[in-house]
Amino acid sequence: MPKAKMTKPEIPSGGSSSMNRAPVKVNADGTPKWYMTIMFFFMLAGLAWIIVNYLAGNQIPLMTELGAWNYLIGFGLLIIGLLMTMGWR
Repeated sequence: MPKAKMTKPEIPSGGSSSMNRAPVKVNADGTPKWYMTIMFFFMLAGLAWIIVNYLAGNQIPLMTELGAWNYLIGFGLLIIGLLMTMGWR
């Protein structure tokens, strides 16, 4: 029985082919220590804010006044720290 002829698939000349991309230079030094310190500070501060709110929020006058805004503050600090991880190399 005869076999079908195999043809190579055509590669589109336009579009976003990996051959058309320019190389990206990566910073060889890595992320500075101060950036990592601030990033971890934001994540730990947000976590600490939420934990303190749960454990002693009704005994701290500032947290009592803020009410539900404590969640926004705590999660906001966490999100800032997590967004900073995208710049970590």
